[in-house]
Amino acid sequence: MPPIRILAIDPFDDTAVDAWWDAYATAKRAGMGEDALIWSREERRAELQQTPTTSETRAFVAVEGETVVGSGSLTLPLKDNRHVGALGVNVPPEHRRRGIGSALLAHLTSEAVAAGRTTLRAETSWPASAPADGSGEAGLEFGLRHGFAVAIGDLQSRLTLPVADAVIDEMLAEAPAEGYGIRSWTGPVPEDLVAEWAALDAVLDTEAPTGDLDVEASSADVSDYRADERLIDAQGRTCFGAVAVTADGHVAAYTQIVVSRDDGNAYQWGTLVRREDRGRRLGLRVKLENLRMLQRLSPETPRVYTFNAESNAHMLAVNVRLGFVATARMAEMQKRLGAA
Repeated sequence: MPPIRILAIDPFDDTAVDAWWDAYATAKRAGMGEDALIWSREERRAELQQTPTTSETRAFVAVEGETVVGSGSLTLPLKDNRHVGALGVNVPPEHRRRGIGSALLAHLTSEAVAAGRTTLRAETSWPASAPADGSGEAGLEFGLRHGFAVAIGDLQSRLTLPVADAVIDEMLAEAPAEGYGIRSWTGPVPEDLVAEWAALDAVLDTEAPTGDLDVEASSADVSDYRADERLIDAQGRTCFGAVAVTADGHVAAYTQIVVSRDDGNAYQWGTLVRREDRGRRLGLRVKLENLRMLQRLSPETPRVYTFNAESNAHMLAVNVRLGFVATARMAEMQKRLGAA
């Protein structure tokens, strides 16, 4: 049997990207079916082809003879969290248990070390119907075997649309947002709001439950945020945003839903209320207003997916009231290089 070779791919070589994506998508869908949340072929192509501004993603394939038997990725933040390398190791079921994943992981780790990274992060998911602790799940066991630990556990949930207006109205009545205005839009964040939006978005990863993740706040630079928006546009995605605004015009809370052109689904991204405005149910208000706008402007969108830390009991309870159903669990795994 020929040896396994790990090769970097040219993001502008369509055939190479297609083979890389096919291995990625096949591996992700194994055991997860329609609830495997994967970026589409063209979304990932756009990610690989972007001029790196806030992050750089490198793609690799594992090749046996002339056959691609696995794919890997390494994402390197460039403006913040420069100690972190985010890894993706994907081996289709028919090629597993032959050392291919281990070979990919070793190569990605060496690339991360060469880039000066000291913490590796990875994610793995399994169906909500499986044991909650992930016992017997290949991805989790692979990570643990290679020295990764679970830093935090998340719940993936799905909301089938539309949600009845009466349900939204009932919940809006519980979050009147007195003293605040609500603004919403599609596309890029309006210029007069973007600086404060970017500042809130930058601290989302540190203000939300983080478990044991070795993470710092993201860049709040407006030009960096605009670069991320340009990638979203290149991927054919549409953003739906809403904010609560104080009487003197400051952003007190924000939320964002992103709709994929390719799979048609909506994805709930960040929601955060700034510290001095908490306790007024502003997060609930902006999420409901944004959901109502999504249903009005994109009635063909069939469902919304979201992730929440399993420790975030309040938000999970809100999701249940709206009709979200748990579809999967995800372990965010971490390894500090040099650890046993």
